[in-house]
Amino acid sequence: MTDRYYALTIALEKDIREDDCEHLINAIKMLRGVLNVTPKVVSPDTWMAEQRAYSSLQQKIYKVLADK
Repeated sequence: MTDRYYALTIALEKDIREDDCEHLINAIKMLRGVLNVTPKVVSPDTWMAEQRAYSSLQQKIYKVLADK
């Protein structure tokens, strides 16, 4: 027996302006089986999460380089 999916989440490589993303949204809507596409607006929480992840990565890289 195989699992069944009810949704797929697509993460964009970088933030894209609303008007630039319109064609991408329309293309995804044309795929067979797609019921709807709901874009998510960037929020301060998103920015904060990115900054924390970036800072964590910087610290790990620094630690690796400093140990040598």
